[in-house]
Amino acid sequence: MQTYLFILAALLYIGCAFLPSERRLPISLGTMLGWILHGGALTADMFAPESVRVGFAVMLSATLWISVAAYWLENRNFSLDSMRVMVLPVAAVAVILPAVFPGNMVLLTGKSDWFLWHIAISILAYSTLTIAAFHAVLMVLQESRLHTRPGAMARSGGWFAMALDRLPALLTMEKLLFRLIAFGFLLLTLTVLSGVVFSEKLFGTAFRWDHKTIFTLLSWVLFGLLLAGRRWQGWRGRTALSFTLAGFAILLLAYVGSRFVLEVVLHRVLI
Repeated sequence: MQTYLFILAALLYIGCAFLPSERRLPISLGTMLGWILHGGALTADMFAPESVRVGFAVMLSATLWISVAAYWLENRNFSLDSMRVMVLPVAAVAVILPAVFPGNMVLLTGKSDWFLWHIAISILAYSTLTIAAFHAVLMVLQESRLHTRPGAMARSGGWFAMALDRLPALLTMEKLLFRLIAFGFLLLTLTVLSGVVFSEKLFGTAFRWDHKTIFTLLSWVLFGLLLAGRRWQGWRGRTALSFTLAGFAILLLAYVGSRFVLEVVLHRVLI
């Protein structure tokens, strides 16, 4: 049953991604319906009595589920329709991944209460920084469009180009980006701290120096440096975008990338 819901949600996401911008109501309703189906199927797939499913596909699907909600809410406050063509197709792929790569069920019996909190906070941190990365890509495209000659700009029409032209000013976009990064950094800090508590209770050590820990801490340092540079050095523009995309790429490797290698390439089952 979940598989059919995943497929239906993916079809709704794809359909809404490529509808003309003028169809605002169908896009909004279709996205919301896809999001509800996605969330219902994901919840039914992830949770069972006294157990929870973990894996790179589930994590990625949950991350994009929250990212779709963030896009939907953000687009109602600002004209960010061009983000739709980036977020929804990625979400359509992510939504069906758990059916292909189911991961494994982990028993919660004997586990610390911090375990589920750690997972929830991690997903929120991933989701916030994922939408920040999409936002950064939009800013790169917007800046490139602004530097295009008027004649070439007129020839490079299309609904996506027009959607880029309707974006808020770059300064406004930059303020939104740093709000997302600041919130994501806070959640990532809580992820690291809850991970310390979880690791201490389960493994008897505060840090397990594996790929996940190293990449997570490196991403945390990059986002922290970006916020500090913004605060004291006035970092902005290309510097901010480069830090954002690099930090997100490393964070993606921290769990999703390492779990993909373990589950799909090496066929190992780990927590």
